[in-house]
Amino acid sequence: MISSTNELEFSTEEIPNELSISKLTSLTNSEDLICKDKNVLCLTEKNGYQDTVYIKAANIFQGIKIEKAPDKVLIRYGSEPVLTLPDFEDENSQRLSYELAFSALKYQDILESILIDSCFYPNVTIPDALSSLVVVMLYDFQDRKFQSRLISDEEQSISEVQEVEYLLNSFKTKLAAALARCRIKHDALSIYHILPETVRQQEQRASTLPLYAWVNTCKISPEGICDDLKEEGYTKVKSALDFECKSFCLDQHCSDVLIFPSHLKSELLNIDLCTDYKLLFQDKSRSLAVHSVRTLLNMDDDVLLVNMGSWYTVAHMSTLTNQSTSKIFVCGVRSQTKESDLKTLFTNMGCKNIELLHENFTDIEAKDHRLQKVKVILLLPRCSGLGVSNPIEFILNENEDADLLKDHSKGVIAEDKLNVLAEQQFEQLKHAMQFNKAQAIVYCTCSVYPEENEVVVKKALQFGIERNNKVQPYRLSPPVLPLCSVKEIRSSNDKFFKVEPSEITNGCFLAVLTRELLLLTPDD
Repeated sequence: MISSTNELEFSTEEIPNELSISKLTSLTNSEDLICKDKNVLCLTEKNGYQDTVYIKAANIFQGIKIEKAPDKVLIRYGSEPVLTLPDFEDENSQRLSYELAFSALKYQDILESILIDSCFYPNVTIPDALSSLVVVMLYDFQDRKFQSRLISDEEQSISEVQEVEYLLNSFKTKLAAALARCRIKHDALSIYHILPETVRQQEQRASTLPLYAWVNTCKISPEGICDDLKEEGYTKVKSALDFECKSFCLDQHCSDVLIFPSHLKSELLNIDLCTDYKLLFQDKSRSLAVHSVRTLLNMDDDVLLVNMGSWYTVAHMSTLTNQSTSKIFVCGVRSQTKESDLKTLFTNMGCKNIELLHENFTDIEAKDHRLQKVKVILLLPRCSGLGVSNPIEFILNENEDADLLKDHSKGVIAEDKLNVLAEQQFEQLKHAMQFNKAQAIVYCTCSVYPEENEVVVKKALQFGIERNNKVQPYRLSPPVLPLCSVKEIRSSNDKFFKVEPSEITNGCFLAVLTRELLLLTPDD
C-alpha cells in the first residue's frame, strides 16, 4: 500500500535553495516495512512508477475526485480521461494505480493548496485534462522527498507524463516550501497528521492487517496445505500475534482458512499452491459468511448467492458442498463472455456444482422453478465498506465500485448515501424473505454502521411479521461458528455476529435469519 505516514516533516527555517530540500524531510513510515522480524526492520526505497501507472492513477482519480462548490474550486479538472490506455497488464500495476489515486484523493485539498500557494497555478498553463495527472504526480513527488524518479531504459515513455514531470521538477523548491507552510499552518508534524483521525486509524490498521486465505478442498486438504507450506520454508505458529518473517497460522473461526503476515503476499502469489488455485486470498468476512451457510444445509439443499462481488466466494461455497448433491445458484451473470470465463475459472478450481443465472436477484420470482430446492440464501449486499481497513484490496478483490474510495478518504459516509444503501439492502433482504421454500437467510456486510446492519435486519424481520400469509416468519438465530467469543455475539437478545475493525481483521457484521417452527395443535 502506498505510504501516507512518511509525509515530509519540515523545519520552520526558510529554504535558501534546492539543496535544502533533502534536509527538510525525515522518513518515518511503518507502512514501508516489507519484512518485520522481532529485531529487524527492512525499508523500501521510493523510486516512482512507470508512466502507465501515473496515467491509470490519474484516470481513476478523475472519476473519484471530490467535487466542490463553484466558490471553492481551486483547480479545474477536465471531464475526459487523461489518456485512454489498454486494460491493466497485471494485478500489481492495477493495485499501484489505485493506491496512488487513493492517496491523491485523501490529500486532494492539501495538494491543490500547494499547487496554488507555490504559484504552479496559474503560472503554468496546461490543459484542464492534465490536472488529475498533476495532482497524482505531485503526491508521488513529495512522497519521494522531491527527488528525481529513476526511469528504466526499457520503460515506455508517455509524453504527457514527461511534460508534467518536467514542470513539477522546475517548481520543486517552491512546492517544497508551500508544503512546509501547509504543515506549519495546521501545526502538524507532517501532512499525514492533517488527515481525519478515523482515516489515520484506518491506515495504521491496514499497515498491520494480515492476509487471509482459504483452502480449496476440491484440490487439497488443509493438512496438505500446511505440509506443503512447511516444505516451502514456512513456519506454523499459534496465532497472528506470533508472526515472524515467514510464518502462518490457522484461523479460529473457519477450519479451512489460514492467516499470513501481510508482507508475504507477493511471494505467496507466485508459489504453486496459489497459481494452481489451491490457496486463495480473500477477506475473512466472506469465509465467515459461507461457513455460516454451510452449517444450515442438509445433503441435498441448494443455495442461492446474491451480489457476489468476488467469484472466489462462489467457489468457496462450492468447495464446502462438494461432498453433497447441493447446487450453488448465482444470479446476475448477464454477459455471455463473463459466463464463459467463469465456467473456465470454476472448472480450473475443481468446482462442479455451480449454476449461473442471467437475471438480477430482484428480477427473479420467488416461485421460480429452478430454485425450489434452495433452502439458504446468502446475501452480501453492496455496503459502505467502512469496516475495511484496506479499501483498495476490498475494491479489487470484491469487484466493488471505486467510488467507495470517496467515503474512505474522509473516514465517513454522507447521510444521504447511507440512506440509499440501507434502502437497497432492505429491499434485497425483503425480497429474499419472499422465497417461501427457503428456510434461512445469511446477511453479511463489511459496514460499521447500524443503519446497514442491525437496523436493516430488524426492519426486515418486522416486515415479515406484518405480512398476512401462512408462511412461517423469520427470527434471528446465532451464527454457528466454532470458538465464537462473547464479545463477538453482540448480546443474547440480538444474536448478531459482529467484529470491529482491528489490527488483525477487518470489520464484519453477520446475521442469520431462520424460519420459526410452528407448533401444531390437534385442532390444526
